Parts: sequence; structure tokens; C-alpha cells
Amino acid sequence: MATILKATSRGQVTIPMAWRKRFKTDQFIATMNNDTLEITPLLLNDQEKTSDYTVFDAIRDNNGQGIKADDLVKILKKLQA
Repeated sequence: MATILKATSRGQVTIPMAWRKRFKTDQFIATMNNDTLEITPLLLNDQEKTSDYTVFDAIRDNNGQGIKADDLVKILKKLQA
């Protein structure tokens, strides 16, 4: 199913509720391949795959380098201690 999504003035796009319910998640991975944007559901119970994903990829975060999901979890655990 194809749906036209419109970005807000802040660059945010809403994933349709039917898609979120279909995959039972509210987290998705966006991957850019040449001139195509792919959105894939992130299933948190699949730890092996989530360790490869970049969590923050904005220019302001980590000098534009992003941070791996595993590294973010380690940082958050340290903050809770």
C-alpha cells in the first residue's frame, strides 16, 4: 500500500496508525538508498539487529556521527547508576 506522507515545518512525518498497529511497534528505521527512503519497523526483541542501528544522526548530535544503539544503552545504564 502506498500513502503520501507530508512533512511538517519541523521535518516530522507521521507513520499511519494502521502501519504502526500492523507491526506492533512505534519505532522505525529510516534508511536512504540513493534516491529512495526505506522505512522498516524496529522490533526491540531482536537485539542482534538493533545493535547495528544508529540512534542519533543529526548534525548537532555527536558531531554528526550518530551513536549506535548498544552505546546509547550503555550510557543510559551509567546515568541510572
